[in-house]
Amino acid sequence: MTTLQYIKTEFPHINGHIANVIKLLTDGATVPFIARYRKEATSGMDEVEVTEIKNAMKVHSDLISRKETILAAISEQGKLTAELRAKIDNCWQSVLLEDIYLPYKRKRKTRADKAREQGLEGLAKILMAQRESDVHYAARRFVKGDLASTEAALTGARDIIAEWISENDKVRDVVRQAFGKYAVLSCKVKRLRDEKKKEEAKHYKDYWDYSSRLARTPGHRLLAIRRGEREGLLSASIDIEADRVLERIDRFYIRGRGACADEIAKAVDDSYKRLIKPSIETEFATKSKLVADKEAIEIFAKNLKQLLLEAPLGEVPVLAIDPGFRTGCKVAVIDEQGDLLTHTTIYPHPPQQRHQESAEKLRSLITKYDIKAVAVGNGTAGRETESHIKSLGMNGLEVYLISEAGASIYSASDIARQEFPDLDLTVRGAVSIGRRLKDPLAELIKIDAKSIGVGQYQHDVDQSMLRQSLEDTVVSSVNTVGINLNTASSSLLSYVSGIGATLAQRIVDYRTELGQFTDRSQLKKVKGLGAKAYEQAAGFLRVKDGDNPLDDSAVHPERYALVKKMAKESGASLAELVGDVSRVKAIPLQQYVTADVGLPTLRDIAAELAKPGIDPRGRAESFAFHPYLQSIADVKEGMMLPGIIVNVAKFGAFVDIGIKENGLVHISEITDRYISDPNEVLSVNQKIQAKVIGVDIGRSRIQLSLKC
Repeated sequence: MTTLQYIKTEFPHINGHIANVIKLLTDGATVPFIARYRKEATSGMDEVEVTEIKNAMKVHSDLISRKETILAAISEQGKLTAELRAKIDNCWQSVLLEDIYLPYKRKRKTRADKAREQGLEGLAKILMAQRESDVHYAARRFVKGDLASTEAALTGARDIIAEWISENDKVRDVVRQAFGKYAVLSCKVKRLRDEKKKEEAKHYKDYWDYSSRLARTPGHRLLAIRRGEREGLLSASIDIEADRVLERIDRFYIRGRGACADEIAKAVDDSYKRLIKPSIETEFATKSKLVADKEAIEIFAKNLKQLLLEAPLGEVPVLAIDPGFRTGCKVAVIDEQGDLLTHTTIYPHPPQQRHQESAEKLRSLITKYDIKAVAVGNGTAGRETESHIKSLGMNGLEVYLISEAGASIYSASDIARQEFPDLDLTVRGAVSIGRRLKDPLAELIKIDAKSIGVGQYQHDVDQSMLRQSLEDTVVSSVNTVGINLNTASSSLLSYVSGIGATLAQRIVDYRTELGQFTDRSQLKKVKGLGAKAYEQAAGFLRVKDGDNPLDDSAVHPERYALVKKMAKESGASLAELVGDVSRVKAIPLQQYVTADVGLPTLRDIAAELAKPGIDPRGRAESFAFHPYLQSIADVKEGMMLPGIIVNVAKFGAFVDIGIKENGLVHISEITDRYISDPNEVLSVNQKIQAKVIGVDIGRSRIQLSLKC
């Protein structure tokens, strides 16, 4: 089966020109480039669909590789028949492929192996033939050596039959189907003697006596149970009623009644309980974990993208503060480009409480550097510092509370040391807070996504899968926005389509040595940046105030000639056309349709001509929390509180209400209509008004409702 046939068969929901996508990916095109600049070739597939095809290509390739390994192993044993080869060649599901290989797989010595060594395979075949009426009589001639009785011989023969049954791919599929329909996940708390463990187990009280159909168990519950198991606090199992499968397996082997049939029935029961069930249970535990992982990772990726695409404040000077009590507040002034101008420390809070001195320092810095925006970290002393800034009474000054999640990770990172080798970690943190306000995407990509605080169970899911998904999300976000070629760091440039870390550093080195880029085509002069990399990257890189106005847009250089033709035929220069909405709307796009360029691309070009250089993320807006809320003790039922969604999970959303503890809006409290996923209604960084419906100070829990 070819890659195209495999994808069409296994992923029938994917529509569009799959063959074209396969060719583009094989030729080295990136997912963002294909989705943005090859819409005619793909029938307008988005990044999700293109990525799905990319992943399917890898699955197909891995299956082919596994088949080759299996065929070689069976051939080496001299057991590869034409029928078996055909069976393997026609199998395209990894689980079934492993079932076929199971009888030939080298494994540790089994009870059946011992029985074979005792010469009992012949007796097993006699029993399977089901023609003997007296099984003990048939077993007598096999009683020899260390076999002391006919019962011992029959036991060994049943061990061999049990293994044959367990290696039958059709039997395993029957059991697998039954598990898929009827498997139940059960969980209980372990008997714990250690008092500390008992206290830890209280976190899992919902699962002390838990049972649900596996197929209906929410992913977040499954991951919580798995975590409790790993910590030695819970015990879980996946099971079905044995009668649901034993009767069906019997039908494969038992013909009529008699002594032989009774022996086979015993072997079936033993095979299922000792060999098949543990194997299938493990398989379903793995499979259900994979499903839960994918769900959690998908939610994490959605949250991350929403966070990365948060609106920036833009190129304005910012005063940034990393707040603190005892050690003071670290203050950094950052210019329009994000460079550090100066830094200091103020002590407006207890125990020093040098309020007046701090106020004078801040007023001086704000006036000297013409500051209009202040970024305050939302951690310890954040609200108190926000109040202190507002008490300065400086008109026109906007104050933003900025998430500190991951700031300490950045401060101690290699990137931070390279950027600020002589600065204290806390000052680096203040700079990061300020830059997050100016351009969240550019700053957050420097931090391991798992440290940003928008995931659930990120340490419990498959780390390789998580890493790839988050990297894809960052790449997608970077290329969605477009990057300023003259100000972007090497970290940010490395995520641009077709670039990577090495070329990113070479671009920065070229810029440092020869000055700013004035034209996209200058990228071709960067060492190692060839025609393919230029094709993939150019459309996502912006040159502001350059020689060509199209360089500050998402119009790809391969379409520059077409746009110049449009301008000429509209009676305007290129500079006059770009940004003139009325002229752009008047362009008869249908006239420019060719074999290579269709209306989807032409509409994209027109949209870019109408709004060149405009950031799709918009501009940051300040937000005010409840002014008198300082701790959970101030939160009372019935209060209406302003808040910001900081994390969306399958079961609800966490809301920053301006204090240390986040509130939780359960999915049932989001809206009056039924929703299966909070993402249908809510998103990270969304501003809301919520009603407090429950406060548990002891457990640090605040329940909120949007149904008000």
